[in-house]
Amino acid sequence: MSWGTELWDQFDSLDKHTQWGIDFLERYAKFVKERIEIEQNYAKQLRNLVKKYCPKRSSKDEEPRFTSCVAFFNILNELNDYAGQREVVAEEMAHRVYGELMRYAHDLKTERKMHLQEGRKAQQYLDMCWKQMDNSKKKFERECREAEKAQQSYERLDNDTNATKADVEKAKQQLNLRTHMADENKNEYAAQLQNFNGEQHKHFYVVIPQIYKQLQEMDERRTIKLSECYRGFADSERKVIPIISKCLEGMILAAKSVDERRDSQMVVDSFKSGFEPPGDFPFEDYSQHIYRTISDGTISASKQESGKMDAKTTVGKAKGKLWLFGKKPKGPALEDFSHLPPEQRRKKLQQRIDELNRELQKESDQKDALNKMKDVYEKNPQMGDPGSLQPKLAETTNNIDRLRMEIHKNEAWLSEVEGKTGGRGDRRHSSDINHLVTQGRESPEGSYTDDANQEVRGPPQQHGHHNEFDDEFEDDDPLPAIGHCKAIYPFDGHNEGTLAMKEGEVLYIIEEDKGDGWTRARRQNGEEGYVPTSYIDVTLEKNSKGAVTYI
Repeated sequence: MSWGTELWDQFDSLDKHTQWGIDFLERYAKFVKERIEIEQNYAKQLRNLVKKYCPKRSSKDEEPRFTSCVAFFNILNELNDYAGQREVVAEEMAHRVYGELMRYAHDLKTERKMHLQEGRKAQQYLDMCWKQMDNSKKKFERECREAEKAQQSYERLDNDTNATKADVEKAKQQLNLRTHMADENKNEYAAQLQNFNGEQHKHFYVVIPQIYKQLQEMDERRTIKLSECYRGFADSERKVIPIISKCLEGMILAAKSVDERRDSQMVVDSFKSGFEPPGDFPFEDYSQHIYRTISDGTISASKQESGKMDAKTTVGKAKGKLWLFGKKPKGPALEDFSHLPPEQRRKKLQQRIDELNRELQKESDQKDALNKMKDVYEKNPQMGDPGSLQPKLAETTNNIDRLRMEIHKNEAWLSEVEGKTGGRGDRRHSSDINHLVTQGRESPEGSYTDDANQEVRGPPQQHGHHNEFDDEFEDDDPLPAIGHCKAIYPFDGHNEGTLAMKEGEVLYIIEEDKGDGWTRARRQNGEEGYVPTSYIDVTLEKNSKGAVTYI
């Protein structure tokens, strides 16, 4: 099937068809371009989405620890790689499909124009041959009519008796001339007709079939090119499918890596305070005040006066906060982390000791390197001056000494915390957020409070072999009571200077809390000591010297 034989008379139709083919090619190229823009925008939006939800890790504490968080960040990384593959698809389509289509469309237009020009030139040449043949035909026809008229004029004069011989001879010469010219035009017409027939046969059986064949081949190549571009369009995405599959597999692996047990353990490790939960509330027997004898003296009078006070004026009634579901208590961050619960304090101190040990190892390595360099300079003075290394050595030595002191200090704090957490059974951490009690006060060795209204200060501590509690109990005269309190939780009072108490026990206040989380109290039998302010409900007498009413 050939266009040259089947469509020999459809030049205009082939002109329109080939133009439609190029237009269709350019339309598909436009489609590919828009698909490329979609892929590029999709990849850009994916990258922006990943950037939006990726954590901004300004410090190590903000790095993800929970497996669910780590899995999500791994999914974000895989999604970022997936966005990169979409960009690869766009680049492949732009280079292999769109760019190739645009170049081929330009070449196709040039080739089509050339073939059509050749076809028009052949048609014009055939038209010119036809006109020459037609002109010779018309001229031959005109000369034949003139010869026929000359024949008729000669016969009329020859039969006319009145015509002279000269007129007859002249008419005969004119007849011979017209007859000769008619014969010449006849030969010319025959030659032009033969030439036209030959050119027409050549035109429709050689030239036009060849041009149409070239147009047909051009159009078939255009179709093949479209087929290749269709395949390339799909191959551009099929090439990245293995990598995309790996990205999706990475997301699935990230999902499988989520460990709820591990996350739960991390929650425990992150928020464990080390305190013991509160015990049961005992029965409060208010009838014991009725049977108190007058022999109590000043103490009973103090109690009677204290009964006139407003029961609303109590200390330590701030609502507790659970760190897991609320905000951490606000307070100054102390160097020894005494503002943290025991377990958290121990973890922070251990982390700091590890960091200091790493810094110490680094400084030690640097010192060894400097000493070796110094030895080399001393043995080979031409390589350098050993004295130039002395300032750096001194600085490194100072850093090592400083780090060792820091490590020793932190290890002492860590030993203190570990000693407390190992033998402490009286630390309470309320799980009831509606309890009007400030959570988690530690013993005199290290105070801790969740109450944002109370400033965390240095607790009563032992300095060397001297204890501040010893000074308190060296006085012979007992201090006057300035109020009374009721124990909310039991307190064992293992440490020196503390006073053990039972839940619901009523004590006399002889010295209020000075901000360290401890209140000095006295039993009815005269025994005195410090108790945690967060473990008691305090009522101070308004008229007492130094008494302060807390809200």
